[in-house]
Amino acid sequence: MAGRSVVVGVGHYLPSRVVPNSEFEQTLDTTDEWIRTRSGIERRHFAADDETTSDLATNAARAALKDAGLEADDIDAIIVATSTADLTFPSAATMVQARLGMTKGFAFDVQAVCAGFVFALSNANALILSGQARRVLVIGAETFSRIMDWSDRSTCVLFGDGAGALVLELQDGNGTPDDRGILATDLNSDGRFKDLLYVDGGVSTQTTGYLRMQGNQVFRHAVEKLAKTAETALGRAGLNSADVNWIVPHQANIRIIQGTAKKMGLPMERVVVTVQDHGNTSAASIPLALSVGKERGQIKPGDLIVTEAIGGGLAWGAVVLRW
Repeated sequence: MAGRSVVVGVGHYLPSRVVPNSEFEQTLDTTDEWIRTRSGIERRHFAADDETTSDLATNAARAALKDAGLEADDIDAIIVATSTADLTFPSAATMVQARLGMTKGFAFDVQAVCAGFVFALSNANALILSGQARRVLVIGAETFSRIMDWSDRSTCVLFGDGAGALVLELQDGNGTPDDRGILATDLNSDGRFKDLLYVDGGVSTQTTGYLRMQGNQVFRHAVEKLAKTAETALGRAGLNSADVNWIVPHQANIRIIQGTAKKMGLPMERVVVTVQDHGNTSAASIPLALSVGKERGQIKPGDLIVTEAIGGGLAWGAVVLRW
C-alpha cells in the first residue's frame, strides 16, 4: 500500500464588501467594459478596514474543518500561503492556530505569491508522506487590496481579497493513478524575472510598498509555463490531459486561463472559472475555486484535477490530485 495525501474537507471565505468594476470608473480613466474584456473580472471582494489576512484564513479554515467533520486538535500542521501576512512576524499560520484553539502541532507560512497555494500543497504533501504529519490544514489567504496603488489602473482593478482552505489526510492508496489524493507535483522558480512582478516595499525599505507589474511580459510567460508545468506533473502521475476532469487554475486573467486550456488541448467546459467574481486573489485563488467548484456541484469525488499557478519570483507549479 502507498500513502496518499487525500482532500477530506474544503472551505472558503470572502469579505462582505463587493466592489464592482463600475466603482473604479469614478476614480480612474477606465470602464467596466475595458476591465471585463481584458481580464474577465466583473467584481471582487475587499476586506474591511479591521479585517486581516489571518481573519480571512481562520474563517476559511473553520469552513474546511466543518466540511471534513474535524476539530482543530485533529490537525497536526497548518500551512498558510500568503504574501500579505498581518505582520512581518509572527506567521499568519500561528495566528490561525491560536484562533482555532489548536494547542499542538506546528504552523508556518509559505510565500510564493500567486503560486503560493501550489507550493504550500506540495509542502503539505511532503510532510504527510515523510511521516511528520497525518493531517495538514492548507490555506491560501490574501488582502492584496492593502498593497494596491489606486492610481495605477493597470493593476489595482485586477486584485481582490479572500481565503480558501482544505484539509489533507494520510490515507492508503495502491500507488496507481486511480488513487484518491495528490498524485504528483511540479515546482519551479526563476529569480531573473523579479522585475516583472514585485512589490516596491518591505522591511529593507521600511515601507509596505505597492504592487508593480509588467502585465504583457507576465502574460507571455504565464501561458507557456503553466501548460508545461501541468503537463510535467501529469506525466509524473502517469497521466495526460485527456485524463483530466477539471483544470482549477490560478484565477488571474481569463485570457491566461483560456490560453493555458487551449495549449493543454482541453475545452473551457472542463475549467473551473471564478475570476469574474473574485478577481485575482493570489495564493487564495486556487483553494477558493476548489471550494466554489465543489459548492457548484462541478467537482465530484473521483475527479482528476490539475491546479496550476504562476506568480512573482517568477514562481510557478502544478499539482495533480484525485478528489
